[in-house]
Amino acid sequence: MQQLRRWRQRDAGHDSDPSFDTPSDPGGAKLRVVPLGGLGEIGKNMMALEYGDDIVVIDAGIMFPKEDMPGVDLVLPDINYLLERQEKVRAILITHGHEDHTGALPYVLPRLNVPIYAPRLAYGLIQVKLREQRMISKAELHEIMPGEPIQLGAFNVEFFRVCHSIPDAMGLIFRTPLGTVVHTGDFKMDHTPVNGVPTDFARLAQLSAEGVFLLLSDSTYVEVTGYTPSEMVVSEALDRIIGNAKGRVMVATFASLISRVQQVIDAASKHGRKVAVAGRSMVDNVAMATKMGYLTAPEGVMVSLNDAKKLPPEQVVLVTTGSQGEPTSALARIANGQHPDIKVQPGDTIVVSATPIPGNEVGVSRTIDNLVRQGAQVLHSRNALVHVHGHAAQEELKLMLGLVRPRYFVPVHGEYRHLVAHAHLSHAVGVVQEGNAFVLEDGNVLELGEEGGKIVDRFPCGHIFVTGRRLRDPSSRVFQERRRLARDGVVVVVLTVGGDGRVLAQAPQIVSSGVIEGKQRDKVLAQGSQAVLDAVKGADEDAPGDWAAVSARVKESLGRFLYNETGQRPTILPVAVEV
Repeated sequence: MQQLRRWRQRDAGHDSDPSFDTPSDPGGAKLRVVPLGGLGEIGKNMMALEYGDDIVVIDAGIMFPKEDMPGVDLVLPDINYLLERQEKVRAILITHGHEDHTGALPYVLPRLNVPIYAPRLAYGLIQVKLREQRMISKAELHEIMPGEPIQLGAFNVEFFRVCHSIPDAMGLIFRTPLGTVVHTGDFKMDHTPVNGVPTDFARLAQLSAEGVFLLLSDSTYVEVTGYTPSEMVVSEALDRIIGNAKGRVMVATFASLISRVQQVIDAASKHGRKVAVAGRSMVDNVAMATKMGYLTAPEGVMVSLNDAKKLPPEQVVLVTTGSQGEPTSALARIANGQHPDIKVQPGDTIVVSATPIPGNEVGVSRTIDNLVRQGAQVLHSRNALVHVHGHAAQEELKLMLGLVRPRYFVPVHGEYRHLVAHAHLSHAVGVVQEGNAFVLEDGNVLELGEEGGKIVDRFPCGHIFVTGRRLRDPSSRVFQERRRLARDGVVVVVLTVGGDGRVLAQAPQIVSSGVIEGKQRDKVLAQGSQAVLDAVKGADEDAPGDWAAVSARVKESLGRFLYNETGQRPTILPVAVEV
């Protein structure tokens, strides 16, 4: 407790600046750390910090659906915890512009309309996203600069610069009555970043000298030894690839990875090529980034897709979406031969400049296979140095821990094994005492106070699925039915019903999908038709004209028959046709 008081005294010394006022402690309240997404998984990052009657939220991201999520377009964090306390929520703070930190905003804001504070590039990207959803006029969106203090109830907030794979990535500093909290956001320690702006080590060192109560730090690449390579490595690789290519070059990357687009433009310009952009989100983001000054190109280098089609292949570079194998992306449609404007040509070199997000590996591999099958040379993260990730490896994580030297530590952003490994790392470097590192999962509630910390609660906090224009819970009957259909198939039984409601004594038509094939099909369906007739006769004798009774008998009888014949339990749908 004495050390904590010393930290708070040092905080008070720093806070003599009247623009950065630290509130007093209202009766010994606890700081609550509440992860809503991104802990125990990769993606849909969202974290709440709660003190007394005030809650601030860090990020609101999406996750791509996995193979066992049929028909799902996006996966969102469950925000019921915030909705139940929405009168306490002061703001959503965005660390940077990637989809796994901003993508949920169009779905969150209609239910939780609070101010959003974001760095300049993220501010622009969010505007594009909200404009697409026709929500821009309804959102209270603020552009924030590093070092600019924001008062949000019990929290004084300051953004500070970090290096990541996108410009304007930020960490967050929270002044609370219990002490200073630092959230790193996604970061790495790149000394030669593409945009020339390094991590603000001086600010972190200053905070460390004052005393840091809690550190929340990115864990995504904690299992990778050494250091993460600089983005400049990719610049050199793209320069070689574009310079040596005999034909057209395509580069697929994230639509929000503006720094990678700049690297492509620089290399293309150097070798006398024109650059065109494909993919709606890429077109929108490039236009926004150019307008805001984050992308620069010599006069005449950027051309429309239509103009690029008129040029010789050796003079063209295309930048597209689809690095994650998304079915509707530009690269996936090119790979499937379905893109209206771009077809693979002999001599094409295609660069997939991204690492597959966990769960997307199958889609990425399928896209690459289809491109190679059409004669393209495809370079990707496993056969060329065309991508470096934006997250700190082990040695950088050690440096962050040693630089900040927090009293308490919570690893964030990663699968459960990543969080555990990061907690062990904090002890191994001698920075965090045993018992002061907390491994949390989504839905845990950690309380920290002067006497220590502990997990005091756990609430349901799963996924929310976006399917078309609907939001659904994973327990929805819709997804149960989709999984069952995908697993066991469907059988439709068409029965002819007379005017009195009785089923006529004629053979029902049975149509199956995903159940039976080959020579056995006709035989099994004929026998199944007889089983249905027997069931219908029994139902008509017991309850004449009762369609519900007939339907139940048909499902039971045909289901039992098909299980005995095939070992499957398909969905059975009786349909009545009245004559």
